[in-house]
Amino acid sequence: MVPERPEITLVIPVLNEAAGLDALVAELHNCLDGRDFAWSVLFVDDGSTDGTLARIRDLNAADSRFAAISFSRNFGKEIAIAAGLKHAGGDAVVIMDADLQHPPELVRAFVAEWRRGAKIVFGQRQSRESDSWARQLYSRLFHFVFRHIAQTRLPLGVVDFLLMDRQAVDTINRLGERTRFSKGLYAWIGFPSAVVPFESHDRFVGKSRWSFVKLASFALDGFVSFSSLPLKVWSYVGALVSLAAIAYGIYFMVRSLIFGVDVPGFPSLIVSIMFFAGVQLISLGILGEYLARIYEEVKARPLYVVAEEVGTGAEARPVQAKRPA
Repeated sequence: MVPERPEITLVIPVLNEAAGLDALVAELHNCLDGRDFAWSVLFVDDGSTDGTLARIRDLNAADSRFAAISFSRNFGKEIAIAAGLKHAGGDAVVIMDADLQHPPELVRAFVAEWRRGAKIVFGQRQSRESDSWARQLYSRLFHFVFRHIAQTRLPLGVVDFLLMDRQAVDTINRLGERTRFSKGLYAWIGFPSAVVPFESHDRFVGKSRWSFVKLASFALDGFVSFSSLPLKVWSYVGALVSLAAIAYGIYFMVRSLIFGVDVPGFPSLIVSIMFFAGVQLISLGILGEYLARIYEEVKARPLYVVAEEVGTGAEARPVQAKRPA
C-alpha cells in the first residue's frame, strides 16, 4: 500500500562528480519539488579523489535532504548500489546516475507506476545513438546470450535507473552474494514490475568510465552469477568430441582394411593436439571463474568499508566495515 504522501530516497553513486553536482541538484529541485511525494538524496561516494565529498558536505549544510556515505576507497558501482540500498530509508528507493543521462523528471512517472501496483519500475533506454556501433553490438550480443543461458530474464534496454518499493529493497538487502550483478538481482526477486521508456540525455560532464574490458568483466559476472550452463556444457562438448574421435577411428580402420596402411599425417596430428589442448584450457578457465567466485564468497570479507557519513545521523561513528546480510 503506497502512502498518500510517500517518502522517496534517491540513491546516487558518485565518483569524481564534483563538476556536475550543482547541475544535478538544480535539476532535482526543478523536477521534484512541490510534488505529491517527499524526496531526499543519499549519495554514495565511491572513493572520489576530487572535491565531490566536500561539495556534498556543503549541500548537506544547506539542505538536510542531501546525505552521503563515503567509502574508504573505490569499490565499484555495483557495491556502491548495494551500500546505498542498505542505508536508504523511505517508502521507495530510486537508483540513478549523477551525470544527468538519467532524467530526474522520470521519477514522477516511476512513482505513478508504483502507485498502480508495481513493486519495481524500470527505466528502459529507447535509443543508443550516442554509443558507438561497437558498444551497441556488444549490448545486443550480451542480452542475446544472457537471454539464452540464464535462468533470469532481463527486460531489454533496462539500465540502473529504477524505482523499488520498500519490500523489494528489503529483499535485495537480504541477498548476501559478493559478486553483484544488480540488473539480474532486480529481475530475480520476481515482484510485479513495470517499464517506463525514456531517451537518455547527453552526459553533463566527463565521459563514460566503462571501457570494453570493464564491460566484458561485468558481463562475465552476470553470466556466472545467473547461469550454471557454462559449467554443464563441457559434459556435452566432451561427449561430442568422444563421438567424433570414435567416428574418426572407425573411418581410418575401414580405410586401412580397404586401401592398406597409409602414412600418418603429421600436420593433422599437430592440429588435433592443439585443438583439444585449447578445449581443455577453455574448460579449465571456466571452472576457474566459478571457483574464484566461491573463493571470494568463502573469505567473507566486508562488502565495503564506510570511512565517513554525512547527514545520516551517524557521523560520530568510527570507520565501519559492512558485511552482506
